[in-house]
Amino acid sequence: MSIKTEQKIETYLLKNANGLKLHLINYGGRITNLEVPDRNGNFENVVLHLNTKDYLKSNPFIGALIGRYANRIANACFKLNGQSFRINNNEGTNCLHGGIGGFDAVFWTVKKLSDTKVLLTYDSPHLEMGFPGNLKVKVYYELTNANELKIDYYAVSDQATVINLTQHSYFNLTADFNKKITDHEVFINADAFLPTSGNIPTGEIRPVKEGVFDFRIPKRIGVAIDVNDDQLNTAGGYDHCFVLNRDHSDLTLAATAYDEGSGRFLEVFTTEPGMQFYTGNSLDGSLKIPNEPGNYEKRSGFCFETQHFPDSPNQPAFPSVVIKAGEEFSSTTVYQFSVKAREDK
Repeated sequence: MSIKTEQKIETYLLKNANGLKLHLINYGGRITNLEVPDRNGNFENVVLHLNTKDYLKSNPFIGALIGRYANRIANACFKLNGQSFRINNNEGTNCLHGGIGGFDAVFWTVKKLSDTKVLLTYDSPHLEMGFPGNLKVKVYYELTNANELKIDYYAVSDQATVINLTQHSYFNLTADFNKKITDHEVFINADAFLPTSGNIPTGEIRPVKEGVFDFRIPKRIGVAIDVNDDQLNTAGGYDHCFVLNRDHSDLTLAATAYDEGSGRFLEVFTTEPGMQFYTGNSLDGSLKIPNEPGNYEKRSGFCFETQHFPDSPNQPAFPSVVIKAGEEFSSTTVYQFSVKAREDK
């Protein structure tokens, strides 16, 4: 995608009363820095980031807003109301995260509403990336005084379309990006996940059943990530959508992550039915860590991507991702940070 010469990357800062800081840029709505304290009160950045010029180069969606459709759509096509739509394929024959020129690769309009809140807007024209409808998108980033990063998504289209939005930050709670995330202890509130073939869900909703995908009791990421399992082997680690256990509240606990060394504890709440747990399998050492030695190697960060299910436009048994003309899409995800004393483990 070509970048208009009059457009430039601009940085915005949010800061809450407790000292948490978030930096974002207008290109891709990307979060470039998120400083949270460890158990000793030391504030450090816990998200993977790039040198500014590297955001314009090919990279695995680091810190980006994702749309029009997060995750994958098989064979880059789907039918809606009897009409076929051919969309952008950028992962073999499939469409990943909206395709080339997705929301990660456009300039958003950013309006700072307060020291703690910002509004990002983008108008996606009809058939951009092949998707129907003129789609108006609004995303709010807010740092609350409960040490939460709250993200509210809204969208409306002038004709029926499909939509699936998420945020693609890579977390490493150690704040040392030369360390792998395999020692992080993760909980996922899901009794089932979606097995894949060729990165596309097969349609099966498979119980996790105390296997390598069972995170219902917190365990280290590295405990089973290299087990000889056909799903892990194909993806090179975890890159799967978990079917979240929903309760009757609007926001439901989706997952947690804990780094014992720093004491940092992350909780994720969402209104979405699924969460893609991704362990940075495509990081290959080609991207430089800014302002320190080393490059981002495989498993330098993990993603908790709250979303609807992959390939839902082609799988009617999955929760619908269709919005009608004039119908508002809305979704909320909260990332809350705290610390644990070492003996609390």
